[in-house]
Amino acid sequence: MGFSLPNLQELNLAYNTFRGTLPSSIINASKLYMIDLSVNSFTGSIPIAIGRLELLERLLLGKNYFTAEGSELDFLSSLTNCRKLRTLAFAYNPLQAFLPASVGNLSTSLQTFEAFGCGIKGIIPSGIGNLINLQRLALDMNELNGNIPTALGKLQNIGQLYLEDNRLQERIPQELCLLKNIEELYLSKNQLSGIIPPCLGDMSSLTWLFLDSNTFTSTIPLTLWNHKSLIVLNLSSNILIGNLPLSIGHSDSPLTGLDLSFNRLSGDIPSSIGGYQMLNKLSLAHNNLQGSIPESLGKLISLELLDLSQNNLSGVIPRSLETLRHLEYLNLSFNRLQGEIPSRGRFRNFTASSFMDNKDLCGEPKLAVLPCRSKQKESRTLSSLKYILPAIASIIGLVVAVYLLRKHRKHIRTNVEPPSVLKLTRISYYELVRATESFDESNLIGKGSYGSVFIGKLSDGVNVAVKVFDLLSEGAIKSFNVECEVLRNIRHRNLVRIISSCTNLDFRCLVMEYMSNGSLEQWLYSHNNQLSLVQRLQIMIDVASALEYLHHGLPTPIIHCDLKPSNVLIDEDMHARVCDFGISKIFGEEEFRLRTTTLGTIGYMSPEYGMEGLVSPESDVYSFGILLLETFTRKKPTEEIFCGEINLRSWVLEATQRSVFDVVDENLINEHLYTKQEPLASIFNLAIDCTFDSSSLRINMDETLVRLSKIQKNFLAND
Repeated sequence: MGFSLPNLQELNLAYNTFRGTLPSSIINASKLYMIDLSVNSFTGSIPIAIGRLELLERLLLGKNYFTAEGSELDFLSSLTNCRKLRTLAFAYNPLQAFLPASVGNLSTSLQTFEAFGCGIKGIIPSGIGNLINLQRLALDMNELNGNIPTALGKLQNIGQLYLEDNRLQERIPQELCLLKNIEELYLSKNQLSGIIPPCLGDMSSLTWLFLDSNTFTSTIPLTLWNHKSLIVLNLSSNILIGNLPLSIGHSDSPLTGLDLSFNRLSGDIPSSIGGYQMLNKLSLAHNNLQGSIPESLGKLISLELLDLSQNNLSGVIPRSLETLRHLEYLNLSFNRLQGEIPSRGRFRNFTASSFMDNKDLCGEPKLAVLPCRSKQKESRTLSSLKYILPAIASIIGLVVAVYLLRKHRKHIRTNVEPPSVLKLTRISYYELVRATESFDESNLIGKGSYGSVFIGKLSDGVNVAVKVFDLLSEGAIKSFNVECEVLRNIRHRNLVRIISSCTNLDFRCLVMEYMSNGSLEQWLYSHNNQLSLVQRLQIMIDVASALEYLHHGLPTPIIHCDLKPSNVLIDEDMHARVCDFGISKIFGEEEFRLRTTTLGTIGYMSPEYGMEGLVSPESDVYSFGILLLETFTRKKPTEEIFCGEINLRSWVLEATQRSVFDVVDENLINEHLYTKQEPLASIFNLAIDCTFDSSSLRINMDETLVRLSKIQKNFLAND
């Protein structure tokens, strides 16, 4: 190999089923600067001679069956001759060998070093700190031991450091706090001990911090609670002590996941924790917390998982928790709670396992607790059996409690486990390759200006949408960065949620919730499916709710800038989720308008955006008004009939002077619809108020949402 192709510059054989060894003759293709053999079935050792390819910039050998001949990875020593090497990835190979000290002599141009899941043994060579331009170092899922080298503090450009699932020992070196550009730090599942360095809270770029499953014995540093960019903090399964500080819960915090379970924390849960308005997963289980459950937890409007089990909490379950619309998992078991279990909201769906072993709770029979007595009956009973009843109740309660305690602890407690609390772990590039069948066209579900969207199935069976950015497209990287920046700071029921992201030098993707019902555009113009008037109204309320949150529910408003039917996805419950924030704008304080490059979609852009590049919340209001008109007329704003001075707005405005039925989608027209002339007219009037040419005349999304909700209420009341 190589003799007949001396001028070969790129060798890309990735995502195939090639077998056999990698021949040393490959060095005869001396002009090679890129080799990608990822996701194949190559075996044998990686030839040492590969280091003679002095022009090599990218070497990708991940997900094969390469092995090591000796006790060290000798091919790494040979690669020190490749002074232009920028990417080195050989993850998921059964190498079972040691990293040589010469790894510190690799090219200082190296930006990505991926060697996870290789069974690598021994220590991390301190020389790795010489790779000063390294941006991503992934040595997780190996058998590394010893200390974390202090020399890692020299990697000033590193953004992602993955050392989890090894056997690393001793303390976290203070030198790690020098990594001012680091965004993701994973040290989980090691044997680290001592204190959690307070200086970790001074790493201003840090967004994901995983220190779980170690043996840290300190209190939680106050600096972490004051951090302004942390999205996920997982300190579970350690031996942490102390109280949760009263300063917890800054309202401007972007924190979405907090796991402090399986520690030795004590004291009360501060009511200030309700300030984490973007939090969707909170676990404080298996600690020594006491006092009552704060009412303020009801302010965590995005909460999906709440686990307070195995503590010493007392008092009643706050009624405020009934307002948590997205709560899917609740565990309050094994505490000392009392009183009536709430029965509204999401509480209708919870079972006995959420409340077991709280002997003084009462509620519905399905919850395996005693029924609550009405106040009237209780009053009569207390007056007639003032002294007898307490004794009887105590005896019965004691017998029942002992019986249930033995039964539950013998069977249920050992078998009922809460779901994984913070499933916000990384999704590797190779898992995405498997999930999408190597990004096969059969899994392509959408295409846009900056890339493509594929459906994929992860190893746990969950379907996801994988948005892959075309890095050759001008503006794609900026679009990726903008979307990450926007979506990491927001959380709302009607916005598509980002599950994870995957980045390297030549690949960017976002892993998102998969919306099984496609987009609003598909529903509007499908011949097989039709949206009812009620469904269309609910979808538009969902979109309005999302925009109202973006414009009025955040410290700094976010402008979507590209609202249209294809960017409104429909979930399995026929609710809408707004997506695609690739050209969104974040307003700073005191800003009312921004001037930007015009990248929106013709027909949906406001006049000031299309002609002058000016965006503001009113720009989104205009787009929403056009979307509202299109949803109920089934007319695109770019159809041929709209030309010159006639556009969708003017056409509707003129036609509705005669009758709203002249413009409403003919698929909605039936005898029943003729009784709905008033709400239909209100919908079109609202759209007109959103689409004035002058932005100062348009209503805002707050008023828009209120008016739409009233229209829906009146519509359903007269149905």
